Amino acid sequence: MQHMKVFVMMAGLTALLVTFGGYFGGQNGAILVFILAAAMNFGMYWFSDRVVLRMYKAKIIGPEEAPDLYNMVDRLRQRADLPMPVVAVAPSEQPNAFATGRNPEKAVVCVTAGILRALHPKELEGVIAHELGHIKHRHMFTGTMAATMAGAVGMLATMARWAAIFTGGRDSDRNPLALIIMSIVAPIAAMVIQFAISRQNEFQADATGGRIAGDPLALAGALENLERTAKRIPMKVNPAGAHLAIVNPLSSIRGGGVMRLFRTHPPTEERVARLREQASRGDF
Repeated sequence: MQHMKVFVMMAGLTALLVTFGGYFGGQNGAILVFILAAAMNFGMYWFSDRVVLRMYKAKIIGPEEAPDLYNMVDRLRQRADLPMPVVAVAPSEQPNAFATGRNPEKAVVCVTAGILRALHPKELEGVIAHELGHIKHRHMFTGTMAATMAGAVGMLATMARWAAIFTGGRDSDRNPLALIIMSIVAPIAAMVIQFAISRQNEFQADATGGRIAGDPLALAGALENLERTAKRIPMKVNPAGAHLAIVNPLSSIRGGGVMRLFRTHPPTEERVARLREQASRGDF
């Protein structure tokens, strides 16, 4: 079901890019802008393991430096039928974790120093399993594709606005006011779809993490603990890497109502409710 939801949203994002790109720049223009956006995003995707570790100031560790953590990751990745990822620890006191890497063979699982002190071992297992869920479903690739298409729509929108402003509709049969409105609405719509895909990826990683760890309730308890602590302990991190964390480390980007559409993470209470329902079904 989660796969189908993401597929439908990716199809919608593609349709938005094709429609808006074809309207403004024609087929060749849309393809060119897509290639430019892909070049920018796939650079981040290809080198994501190194870039994100540097962003979080994380240090790679081995079995000698943190045997309990390393062995926990090794045990869970075997349950998930995944290659052993690189294990790293970021120095932040905010309890959090993330996974990155362009494929399972180049994956990284990183936890903060704060999470090692804040969570019970069973809760930490749930968090590690969640991150392995991201790796198993290749969410880094899905997120990069969504960011590429949303970025291409944004670039086309900027070009459309400037064209409408400076030409005033001359040498064109398009209404400049309609073009300006469309150039504002289209990138917002693309961003909303991109963030919706990110939220669906989190739900999918939660469900898979509950199965890998064999205890959805432990992950639910961890999420509640992390959400409370993230509000009290700030984390200095580039917003470009914030969406990777298991809970949003930037407490300023929260809220309900319309603001929910611009959240990269689902509300924690909704994630917890789904995990409890999963546990009640015995789906683990």
